[in-house]
Amino acid sequence: MRLGAFEAADDIVLPFAVEALDTRGRVARLGPSIDTILSRHGYPDPVARVLGEAAALTVLLGSALKFEGRFQLQTKCDGPIAMIVVDFDAPDRLRATARFDPGRIEALGPGAHRTAELLGRGILAMTIDQGSERSRYQGVVALEGHGFEEAAHQYFRQSEQIPTRVRLAVAEQFEAGRRAWRAGGVMVQFLPSSVERMRQPDLDPGDIPEGHASGAAPEPGEDDAWIEARALVDTVEDHELIDPEVASERLLYRLFHERGVRVFEPQGVHESCRCSRERIMAMMRNFSPTDRRDMVGDNGRIGITCEFCSRVYDLDPAEVEAEMALPEAR
Repeated sequence: MRLGAFEAADDIVLPFAVEALDTRGRVARLGPSIDTILSRHGYPDPVARVLGEAAALTVLLGSALKFEGRFQLQTKCDGPIAMIVVDFDAPDRLRATARFDPGRIEALGPGAHRTAELLGRGILAMTIDQGSERSRYQGVVALEGHGFEEAAHQYFRQSEQIPTRVRLAVAEQFEAGRRAWRAGGVMVQFLPSSVERMRQPDLDPGDIPEGHASGAAPEPGEDDAWIEARALVDTVEDHELIDPEVASERLLYRLFHERGVRVFEPQGVHESCRCSRERIMAMMRNFSPTDRRDMVGDNGRIGITCEFCSRVYDLDPAEVEAEMALPEAR
């Protein structure tokens, strides 16, 4: 890749490869899409930052899908942020929501707070759904005092056994006279043609049992190419991932120009919710007639608000029951 007049672009994922280091990866930059998601709910800053990180990671992972399906990232934790759900509908639709305890968030006070502190302990589940139960895959990682970057590293070590490095950043900046949220991330993976070169060193087995030779060959260490690629990515600073003036290509050139980096066609991302009246009515079938009657408000209507996009569905109870009496469409 040659250094040229790169133009910074928002809401895109840029795939790249550094063939000299057997490394592939993606850079994600989220502007209006993440600002819409975070501003719509008016999340407190700590919650917005953590949800922004989760969205950036989801885009990095979900954009790798080679089919039209859904990638979902979900947390369930005991920290101030109890749950996060981010959906990426391939190839380009993003939505996200968070549940949190306002009192615990307020008790933290002002200032920067680590993602691990806000999540606490729990699980991170990543689900790939191609539209049927047979094609559904889920990987789960324990969250034990670390954030999304380390959780992603742990996931790929355990589930995929692919050496992976992730950097994420979120910030609120002034743009066109208003505050706007931005998020970004970069992920690199070591994918040599030889499986043996991909092996990561095992844990130290401890003392050698009595009767075993002490001069056994050592376990293979990390590949030099991966050590170099990982070290370069570790130099990425937050502002390089979120600054609207820093193009993804310029960042990649800064990191890998000595080795040569090749970029591929960028992929757009936009905020989009999957909710609809049809989906709401399908959900209503899961409730009994008594439960549905209990949903009727003082105004004689059933009001349902989408947790993702905040759209309010105003339903007539009589119309709901008439529709429930019809055979379910399949």
